Amino acid sequence: MSRTHRTSDTGTKPRVALVTGAGRGIGAATVAALAARDWSVLAVDLACDDPDLPYPMATKAELDAVVARAGAPERVRPFVADVRDPAALAEAVSEAERYWGGLDAAVACAGVIAGGVPLWEVPPAQERAVLDIDLGGVLNLARAALPALLRRPEPRQGRFLAVASAAATRGLPMLAAYCAAKAGVTGLIRALGVELGGTGVTANAVSPGSTATPILTESARLYDLPDREAFAAQQPMGRLLDPTEVAEVLAFLAGPGSSGMTGAVVPVDAGLAL
Repeated sequence: MSRTHRTSDTGTKPRVALVTGAGRGIGAATVAALAARDWSVLAVDLACDDPDLPYPMATKAELDAVVARAGAPERVRPFVADVRDPAALAEAVSEAERYWGGLDAAVACAGVIAGGVPLWEVPPAQERAVLDIDLGGVLNLARAALPALLRRPEPRQGRFLAVASAAATRGLPMLAAYCAAKAGVTGLIRALGVELGGTGVTANAVSPGSTATPILTESARLYDLPDREAFAAQQPMGRLLDPTEVAEVLAFLAGPGSSGMTGAVVPVDAGLAL
């Protein structure tokens, strides 16, 4: 059965986004920020634990709660997929196109962390999980989503967005694979900015500092710190970021106001990179 876009109060069709890592943290906040701007959003998450990682992932119940808070079912929908699975991401893109008629933005927020020991002591399965999700997941989303963004008729305003990290430029001890993956994300975004050229589709990233998310809680455990608040002191603003602060920048990058930006990596880091 064919489906059509829901029209907004202005009579225009809402733009359509796909967000990975949507079950919690920056991904969940990004779903909410886009929905508040009248986007239709497919909220994608693995929604179960990963046997290779020693801390809990978002659950299906958390993903469903994100969707319920964000809007009506015809505007925000959950989709369970592993970003390491290209076929699953291709199906997610197809779902967005079937349900809402196209895709205007893809936002790669899915991320994990592991380490806590020197690189050569990290279990290989944990290292692979970090590289395959934090970098491979962005590559897989780009491969699945960019053709859909380019299928929109000209003049396009497509957006491919990713979450990098201050770890892309700072050497963090005992988190070597994470640093490598996030540096890869920034290189990928710069290359895509060039490759997409004058297509009307842009590629940009945000680079968060220490943000109050489950990843930072796990980082505190890896560093044997009492809690994630211990990271606040390293940021010139003297506090952790809230995920909504990062999501608001991603929502801006998804919108028309970012039309002059591509290949950019925007620090949202409370001054951590200074």
